[in-house]
Amino acid sequence: MRHHNRNKKFAREKGQRVALLRSLTRSLILKERITTTEARAKAMRPVIERLVARNSAKTIAARRNTVAFLGNDVDVAKKLAEVIGPRYASRKGGYVRVVKLGQRRGDGSPMARIEFV
Repeated sequence: MRHHNRNKKFAREKGQRVALLRSLTRSLILKERITTTEARAKAMRPVIERLVARNSAKTIAARRNTVAFLGNDVDVAKKLAEVIGPRYASRKGGYVRVVKLGQRRGDGSPMARIEFV
């Protein structure tokens, strides 16, 4: 039974799962809107919310934690700290929205667009 286990596994091992969320997060920060499956978007939402909340206050510790999570991708961390974080500094939460798009034509997977509000 999966009591109190909120993590989606995506049929991947832990390292692969972390890499998937990391790359989706990078893409969202760079493009500010991506289309993916609904399950991936829902799993990515708390990750990006946490990063934006941490970077709304301009501290070196927040930037270092962001760089560490994003796999030493300094350009993405810079955009998050200097552009996206200050944009939502006065907001308490709810930085991204997930919009359902319908099913993918090839395999019928429910698709969603995740974007910054």
